Amino acid sequence: MYETIIIGAGQAGISIGYYLKKTSKKFLILDKSSEIGESWKERYDSLVLFTPRMYSSLPGMEMAGDKHGFPNKNEIALYLKTYVQKYELPIKLNTEVTSVSKKSNYYQVGTNKEEFLTKNLIIATGPFQTPNIPTFSKKISDKIFQIHSSEYKNPSQLADGNVLVVGGGNSGAQIAVELSKQRKTFLSHSKNFKFLPLVFNKKSIFWWFDRFGILKANHSSLIGKIMQKNGDPIFGYELKHEIKKNNVVLKERAIDVQDDKIIFNDFSALTFNNIIWATGFKYQLPWLNIQELFDKDGKLIHDRGKTSIDGLYFIGLPWQYRRGSALLQGVGYDAEYIVNNLMSIKNAKN
Repeated sequence: MYETIIIGAGQAGISIGYYLKKTSKKFLILDKSSEIGESWKERYDSLVLFTPRMYSSLPGMEMAGDKHGFPNKNEIALYLKTYVQKYELPIKLNTEVTSVSKKSNYYQVGTNKEEFLTKNLIIATGPFQTPNIPTFSKKISDKIFQIHSSEYKNPSQLADGNVLVVGGGNSGAQIAVELSKQRKTFLSHSKNFKFLPLVFNKKSIFWWFDRFGILKANHSSLIGKIMQKNGDPIFGYELKHEIKKNNVVLKERAIDVQDDKIIFNDFSALTFNNIIWATGFKYQLPWLNIQELFDKDGKLIHDRGKTSIDGLYFIGLPWQYRRGSALLQGVGYDAEYIVNNLMSIKNAKN
């Protein structure tokens, strides 16, 4: 029997591990990956964070290098692996969770290897697990190459000819810019783009966000509500420049497909040789057998990660408390809060 089990050994899970390591409680982190940082290594080759190193560190260990510089995906993967080694966090890799059920005063966690029992359970799988691809994509014939952005590595994967990137977030923007260097590229989006510089007056835009308190704005504050409503801007001006040069052609939201032509919101239709769905992810936990956690719309009910179910917590959710809650930049604050909450409840019971 463990005091606490954490599901997921990404930045959220190991941040929890950092704070639990300071206690005398027995805990374990489970992860289906074969190595720490694997999910970062699997992302597209050219991925570079738009948050600088000074805002990409976990509690207790600063990221090495120019603090105003921007780390790439391999640097993040190595950083996470080094972090785990430094703090000697107890992790079982290649261990995929298959079921979770609540018993009277403990949780039963089934995996592909063995079963675990724990008094407390923290789900740190993050929101980026199940690709969210429109159902109409199934009507597209096999002669058109299509993948989700989570499967995209580099332009060599694609067939000859043009490409449509669907989704106007930062990942879609970066991929579209990269592809526009080699082929005719179209970008489908549903909202008008708002661009912000990565660097302003020789300092990262996130340094300015921090200076003016934006990074500390929580989900219920006025600033937080405005940010959630408007969504993230596109950081950097690369996409803006490629649009001006007509290297990236903007299209409205993709709504359907007919005879292998993508239909857009303005009822225009075009044929593409390649489609990349940069359409985000669904939050699905099919192994979690506790239905009362979710409201009628399927949204998780929680207060900064703490649920109404005794001993059950979540971490790494978008806007769990702040904008950075699902990111390296802010997950440590939520980890400290959750572990403090766990320990205060434990002490109160004793």
